[in-house]
Amino acid sequence: MKCEPAAYTIADLERDGATSWEGVRNYQARNMLRGEMQAGDAVLFYASNAEPSGVTGLARIARGGYPDHTAWTKGHKYFDETSSKASPTWYMVDIEFVERFPAVVSLETLKSTKGLENMLVTRKGSRLSVQPVTKAEFDIVTRLGRGKRP
Repeated sequence: MKCEPAAYTIADLERDGATSWEGVRNYQARNMLRGEMQAGDAVLFYASNAEPSGVTGLARIARGGYPDHTAWTKGHKYFDETSSKASPTWYMVDIEFVERFPAVVSLETLKSTKGLENMLVTRKGSRLSVQPVTKAEFDIVTRLGRGKRP
């Protein structure tokens, strides 16, 4: 899951313990939130548009996909008049803090690490805020984040 540090960081999640992941307004990412992300699933928390951009820690899905109520609140930055309670367009999940890495696993490190060649975030033009990773990719990034060789 990618987020810009100006909006929310792994330090914020550590402080808060848990948060909702709302405001996703891309249909492909929405589909992952709605049907693929389940309570207990592991999450790589990625800081995008950061210096450096990269994985800053781990989280876990605390609650699987449910309608994003911010889409129904007039005046809210995520309001969408086409979404309704009867027929929600957008979904969100809740995540909880697991671990903060001592240092960022930078995008450059991800790109140069064997076993991560097909990881979506390393591909040019990959901009989704929610992206799937394989268990092998997750394990490699976790070892890197903990300062261990993959």
